[in-house]
Amino acid sequence: MNLDKFYSVVFGNDKVEVSAEDMQTVAGSYEFLERFAAKKLIYGINTGFGPMAQYRIDEASMRQLQINLIRSHCTGVGQILSAEETKAVMLTRLNTFLQGYSGVHTDTIELLQVLINNNITPIIYEHGSVGASGDLVQLAHLALCLVGEGEVMVDGCRRKTEDVFGQMGIKPLRIHLREGLALTNGTSVMTAIGLINVLRAKRLIKLSVTLSSMINEVVGAFDDHFSEELNMAKRHKGQREIARTMRDILATSKCIRKRENYFYNQEIKDNFIEHKVQEYYSLRCVPQILGAIADEADNAERVLVDELNSASDNPIIDVKTGNVYHGGNFHGDYVAFEMDKLKTGITKLTMLAERQLNYLCHNKLNGILPPFVNLGVLGLNYGVQAAQFTATSTTAE
Repeated sequence: MNLDKFYSVVFGNDKVEVSAEDMQTVAGSYEFLERFAAKKLIYGINTGFGPMAQYRIDEASMRQLQINLIRSHCTGVGQILSAEETKAVMLTRLNTFLQGYSGVHTDTIELLQVLINNNITPIIYEHGSVGASGDLVQLAHLALCLVGEGEVMVDGCRRKTEDVFGQMGIKPLRIHLREGLALTNGTSVMTAIGLINVLRAKRLIKLSVTLSSMINEVVGAFDDHFSEELNMAKRHKGQREIARTMRDILATSKCIRKRENYFYNQEIKDNFIEHKVQEYYSLRCVPQILGAIADEADNAERVLVDELNSASDNPIIDVKTGNVYHGGNFHGDYVAFEMDKLKTGITKLTMLAERQLNYLCHNKLNGILPPFVNLGVLGLNYGVQAAQFTATSTTAE
């Protein structure tokens, strides 16, 4: 699954379709695990969890073990995730199961598909995940819904899962083997929200490029700072693409100036130059600033799409080798590192936007606009003065 497909389901309301081949992969994983687990000790099937993994669970209690895990971890607090965020979580967990490494029954796939396609979103709270053990708490709230308990959002209304399932004829999930652990153990919440962050970051970058181009247009900037020649001298893809986009936006501009018409085609004898020789950094360095942010957004997309198409579970059921492997694929560092870097980039984008607004508001800087872009009576009217206060305040946050 790529970012476009992710977007089309989460925000475009496209239906999730699971191929027969994918269903066969999931079924094969479950059937193998069912055979393999007989008379063996496997974490989370016939053992306790976490620090209680040393306790063996008898066969008669194995299904109850999975239910106990789900219920005991529904301890989330804070605001509930939005319907889009929760839908993204379900889609991400579904896609993880389709890799065929989790040993879940096909009933799990079918139920997740029904919930996504009918916009039935479990109540999941924002706080509780520590990342190092995946998103145990948040995913437990998802699992609680699948077994017919907890609450869901439908058409903007918060309702009991039991009532909604009964009204719509949806059968709750019956635990077969390890569905409780498989549903709760992974990075699907951080990955889903991370992908939404990437989508929003890319949108902000596009807006910033457009607005930066407009500011250059308004002040009649010289065109060489976004020229192909200058930006090809650096090998960064993002910088080159931002500069190219600016050239496309400003291709028909009648305000952008050519440097040679002012400084190269005539001898300058004055000691003081009336025209600014170079624009301020907030105009002149747009390709370098937004280019770096765009490159990071692209890198974050690559890493998170890899995570989206990975098996973030433990243990891993490998049908090909006929074995079950215990490890730490639930660990969230790949996602966390990218979100930290992306957050830094978006902070820099907001700083650029605030400095550009500051440039427009100060007539002594731009030299062509009235103070605070006040087109009314100075002293009586105030233009966008207060808007700059808000911009500076939110940037400082």
